Amino acid sequence: MTKIESIIERAKKDPKKIVLPEASDERVLEAAKRITSEKIAEVVLLNETADTEKYSGLAAEKFYELKKHKGVTEGDAKDAVKDPLCLAAMLTRLGIVDGFVAGAVRMTRDVVRMAINCMEIDRSSAVVSGAFLMEVGNPSFGASGLFVFADCAVIPKPSAKQLARAAISAGELLEKLFQIKPRVVFLTYSSKGSAEGESIDRAREAVEKVKEKRPDFVVDGELQLDAAIVPEIAKRKCPNSVIKGDANVLIFPNLDAGNITYKAVERLAKATAVGPALLGFTKPCSDLSRGCSADDIVNAVALTVVRAQLMKDEGR
Repeated sequence: MTKIESIIERAKKDPKKIVLPEASDERVLEAAKRITSEKIAEVVLLNETADTEKYSGLAAEKFYELKKHKGVTEGDAKDAVKDPLCLAAMLTRLGIVDGFVAGAVRMTRDVVRMAINCMEIDRSSAVVSGAFLMEVGNPSFGASGLFVFADCAVIPKPSAKQLARAAISAGELLEKLFQIKPRVVFLTYSSKGSAEGESIDRAREAVEKVKEKRPDFVVDGELQLDAAIVPEIAKRKCPNSVIKGDANVLIFPNLDAGNITYKAVERLAKATAVGPALLGFTKPCSDLSRGCSADDIVNAVALTVVRAQLMKDEGR
């Protein structure tokens, strides 16, 4: 059983209520049928024509309460929650559902902005980021083929502080999901001084910030990708690094690098990509690629269920 398959099996043991606000899409409907039949989650389907009266009143009241200081009226709030994506995020915040998954139709920027606008930020992380679970076929890489890639969804050009916060969130995701010790690398085009540049300086600063916040994490940078994941190359390029070509959490210097790499690995290496899980909120939610399949939606829902299980255990 792969790590991703194990997530689905764990979801079935304690299914949670997950809202899918793009029920006009055939992939979403196909995924919902499988999720329901296999008892992975209790699915709530929303679209622009769905009867949402039993949900929208409470959601509008909460939205108004949150936004009235910005001049939002009660009428504005009622109009806002007519958007299924807004309603999904508000229902998650209210605890009426346990999480939401969207992005099959809506763009990532819409999903992320709505989550930030409606959901409660986890002050312990204070930075919203997007992380993929990536499972490749070769078990000699990462944690028996498993990686976390971040940030692949949210921050176009992160500061050193944002890089560090995204790295901690990504490492904690791996640790909480699988009890695997994070081995975190900040990637650039340089390995330990082989080149100089602004992104390299940010990576080095981010390493120090992670060490301050999470001294238990194994972390290093700047490193090139081959030095981070191939032991033989690590011996040549960075023999003194705590990372011995065995990194399992890869932190990219910007959104271009993260997004391009995950798509390249998914398509060319036929890896399984799940997410991006949106990290930094007090409740779980996940984005999707508009190029996703029904299977991708099933996997994202299962991951959201398991994250909800873990958060419940933490008392959230």
